[in-house]
Amino acid sequence: MIRTEPQPGDIGLTSITGPVGRLIQIGQWLNGDGFGPYEHAFLVLPDDQLIEAEPGGAQVAPLSEYDDREVLYLSPAELTPAQREAIASCALKYRDVPYSFLDYAALAAHRFHLPVPGLRTYVESTGHMICSQLCDQAYKDAGIQLFDDGRWEGYVTPMDLYNQLADPTR
Repeated sequence: MIRTEPQPGDIGLTSITGPVGRLIQIGQWLNGDGFGPYEHAFLVLPDDQLIEAEPGGAQVAPLSEYDDREVLYLSPAELTPAQREAIASCALKYRDVPYSFLDYAALAAHRFHLPVPGLRTYVESTGHMICSQLCDQAYKDAGIQLFDDGRWEGYVTPMDLYNQLADPTR
């Protein structure tokens, strides 16, 4: 469900410009997402805050950080206030967890069925995350499964979140 006003527990999707955004686009393309419009995801927290995976580790920041950018806010159909609170609380457990560009390479290795030893363990690890993995993991920890398609835990990109949640029939 797409929202115009963000609520705690919503996922924000936006684009990233410059070389970092291009690298993420390539990573998503390698994972079968094409060159979609969203390269970054973050989770909305109470009190106009957000948590997002960044190169220095997942950080809490003011939601106003994105006031000058186009952001799509979405979530599963209807979340209860208790679920929203649980998602936000679970997300905060990942503050300072390192960001890992290598996760895109690992996701691509999985997509191309490369026989990399320990690949599944690496992808499913919560010791390092890209932005979309943090959002998905916070939902899982709160007892809400966003994907029921048999994918590995952690096998999620920003465009996967868009494709799953922006479709009103889901």
